[in-house]
Amino acid sequence: MRKIIHIDMDAFFASVEQRDNPELRGKPVAVGGSKARGVVAAASYEARKYGVHSALASKIAAQRCPHLIFVKSRFDVYSAVSRQIREIFHSYTDLVEPLSLDEAYLDVTENKIGMPSASIIAREIKQRILEETRLTASAGVSYNKFLAKIASDMNKPDGFTLITPDMAEDLVAGLEIEKFHGIGKVTAAKMRSMGILTGGDMKRFSEQELVRHFGKVGRYYYRIARAQDERQVQPHRIRKSIGSERTFDADLTEEPDMLERLQYLSEEVAQDMARLQASAKTVTLKIKYFDFTLNTRSKTYLSEFNSASAIYTIARELLHTPNLPAYPVRLLGISVSSLTYQHDKLQEGYQLTLEL
Repeated sequence: MRKIIHIDMDAFFASVEQRDNPELRGKPVAVGGSKARGVVAAASYEARKYGVHSALASKIAAQRCPHLIFVKSRFDVYSAVSRQIREIFHSYTDLVEPLSLDEAYLDVTENKIGMPSASIIAREIKQRILEETRLTASAGVSYNKFLAKIASDMNKPDGFTLITPDMAEDLVAGLEIEKFHGIGKVTAAKMRSMGILTGGDMKRFSEQELVRHFGKVGRYYYRIARAQDERQVQPHRIRKSIGSERTFDADLTEEPDMLERLQYLSEEVAQDMARLQASAKTVTLKIKYFDFTLNTRSKTYLSEFNSASAIYTIARELLHTPNLPAYPVRLLGISVSSLTYQHDKLQEGYQLTLEL
């Protein structure tokens, strides 16, 4: 049986800002955006009490929390702290799979210190992170990745949760589907319409039924409803694309409304690129019309880009290529691909950025 740890830093970007600026401690803080425009990249726990969270439009965040403090993101600092934390991880195992700057999976089934207890290792890692960075992390420990991720979310901030084999199936059965890692809002809404509210409800469906309703990912849903997940911790996992999309309550028909949504999506994608220290050469615009007809438009450049302004400029051009959407738009999405990562560039000794 494997021993998997999932470490998730607590409100990472906002916590770094509060650590480095004592005046921000104990106050609602949003990283990224401003009261006038943009999207929130991260929110402190004080801000979350008001319903402020990452990917929220800054205007809405300011309305929900009028005394919210907006601070400019410092991804160079977050990256440096992330490297510190990964060094801690690698002192225990080389089987480390970073998901972003602030979270990672570790397989400690066999580890460098010969410790048989994954719980002891997880607590040691949390303590070392606190001592070396003055930041807190939450840890989840279990026998697969799905359960370790669920566990790390259960007692944040500064949490620790162990899910053992004898408790796993009952825990998953009582878990609301919105808390399942990998099930987003749209999928959760579809599941609820089918009477699937919890893991126990999903377990009543056969694998064939879930595949019929959700495609190939239905096989994954079938397994996790039974607390099963055979995915390995992959130290060299490379994402081929980064994207974000939104389905709208009311179909969009006016260009300014579409451009406003593309601005938000561009900033979200750029934030994810910064977290992953990635640059791209290709932008793809996804348009779904009122009748669910799907249209995609792409453009590739010779030079790399990683800024929200570059992504937005390209997406805006694609919106007009060949023409503005002629029918009401139900969904807009932006993704970037042809990715390169900062650690690869540093090894090769170059970095190219296209600003538009």
